[in-house]
Amino acid sequence: MIAAQSPFLRTLPILLVMPLFMSSNLVVGRAAVEATGPFALAFFRWLFALIILAPFIIGDLKRDWALLLRNWGELLFLGFLAMWICGALVYVGLARTTATNATLIYSSAPVAILFLDWLINRRAIKLREGIGIVAALLGVTIIVAKGELGALLQLRLGGGDALIVLATVCWALYSIRLKGSELGSAATTSVFFAVASFGVVLLAPFMLYEAFVPTSAMHVPLPSSPSVWISISALALFASVLAFLSYQYGIKQVGASVAGLFMYLMPPYGVGMSLIFLEEQAHAYHLAGFAGVMIGLLLATLPARFFRH
Repeated sequence: MIAAQSPFLRTLPILLVMPLFMSSNLVVGRAAVEATGPFALAFFRWLFALIILAPFIIGDLKRDWALLLRNWGELLFLGFLAMWICGALVYVGLARTTATNATLIYSSAPVAILFLDWLINRRAIKLREGIGIVAALLGVTIIVAKGELGALLQLRLGGGDALIVLATVCWALYSIRLKGSELGSAATTSVFFAVASFGVVLLAPFMLYEAFVPTSAMHVPLPSSPSVWISISALALFASVLAFLSYQYGIKQVGASVAGLFMYLMPPYGVGMSLIFLEEQAHAYHLAGFAGVMIGLLLATLPARFFRH
């Protein structure tokens, strides 16, 4: 059977649901980041994720322990990229920019991954992949500009945007390093647990300083509302455990360049969740943008045999 022979088709359902989990960070985290500090939000999000995951991966950790220990420096670096920069600094950036700017910048992550893959690994970018990237980026642009492409001319980059740009580049580097390291032979769960553990360790001192030093400029008390802790728990399960495991599994099966392209689905999924949970109105540009994203994904990721006559 084709599905049994093709890693892409076997991984496709996971790749399709992965950006839905990632997009939940924008919806669930919106209220939480207003009630607590960015480092506390990132720290507890990943700490809770480790607690959720721990009982299920003891066997994998025992089997991969020697490999993980041998690559502790790489794991520390990946934790810094994924949990410190793409975690806490993203929340800092979101407090200083608009959601439109942040979404548009993040939509360039697949392009950044392809570029770094070419720069570091000398991976060639095929014409069909390039056309697919342009089509998907155009779809994202239609959504974030609400169908009025002239509105893009009014965008201004500020300090928050610079942090989102930094996070986008670091996410691309995380994706490339994850695929190209010796860690590819370990279980996805083991690597994720180790990376998140180092991320929590790196976040801890900043969380403590943020929450318990009243004289600091970044001081924000820990949240006291049960609803905020529920939101953090939801972030840990959906935007952390399920999102990262599915993404890392996708990278392991089909590579960072292909898995990264599915991040183009984050804006359409985010709009869909807003329509459902925030009762916002649907517009024609939502459908047009989603169509562009799907066409681009198919062009850029489907095996070449699907386009042969």
